[in-house]
Amino acid sequence: MPNENKYDLKQRILQFVLEVIALARDLPDNRINRIFIDQIIRSVSGIGSNYEEADGTPTKRDFIYKMGVVKKEAKETRYWLTLIKFTNDKKFHGRIERLLQENEELIRIFASIIIKSKS
Repeated sequence: MPNENKYDLKQRILQFVLEVIALARDLPDNRINRIFIDQIIRSVSGIGSNYEEADGTPTKRDFIYKMGVVKKEAKETRYWLTLIKFTNDKKFHGRIERLLQENEELIRIFASIIIKSKS
């Protein structure tokens, strides 16, 4: 992940989403990958769309709820990335590992935002 956007969370999420989409485009076209790709595109795009919604919520309670959804979508994305890793050629593993690492960092950021918002 590029470091220049490390602290602009909206941009960082967008970059992550685009990189997952690029991975999905590069995977072999087969029955299993089609299912996994459909699922991961839904979950990864949900990270960005729900973060945008959270940013515009009128109340702290709504914000915390939406950030919980963002975190849930990120965890689901982790699951699909892991399945894709273990069911595809090893040539994708390094790329997927980098995405998994970024995903974990995002999950920790979302969890921190939720905790801080509750206090």
